[in-house]
Amino acid sequence: MGGHENIDNRQKSKDEIFSKSVRAGKRTYFFDVKSTKNEEQYLTITESKKIFDGEGKFHFEKHKIFLYKEDFSKFMDGFTDAMSFIKGSSVGNLNFEENTKGRFFDNDLFDDEDEDDFDEDEDEDLEDEEDFVDEEDEEGK
Repeated sequence: MGGHENIDNRQKSKDEIFSKSVRAGKRTYFFDVKSTKNEEQYLTITESKKIFDGEGKFHFEKHKIFLYKEDFSKFMDGFTDAMSFIKGSSVGNLNFEENTKGRFFDNDLFDDEDEDDFDEDEDEDLEDEEDFVDEEDEEGK
């Protein structure tokens, strides 16, 4: 089994070029730049949320977007339009501009007051979750 793990790790490091995870309250976002067999780079954005059932057991609910180079410009146009719309709107009593002032695309943007809800065990769960997300990628290829 040890040899198989080494092959998996080499394959993972070859395919994954860049990775960043961002905790945002009860969600974690993973931004992973990977490479296809033809060495074309693409981005996967994964939203992961820890869900507890009635018995106290948990699982991770995941949503993933695959974004390819040829779509970056159109994606950013849509993203920018959506952010501009939100900036011009009020959501309840909260205004987007007040809540993101000086923080748009800053690492602090995703800081959340609920960060204390995470405990050290959950950090370990997130590491396990990252491995699980990568295994899902391999199954899809």
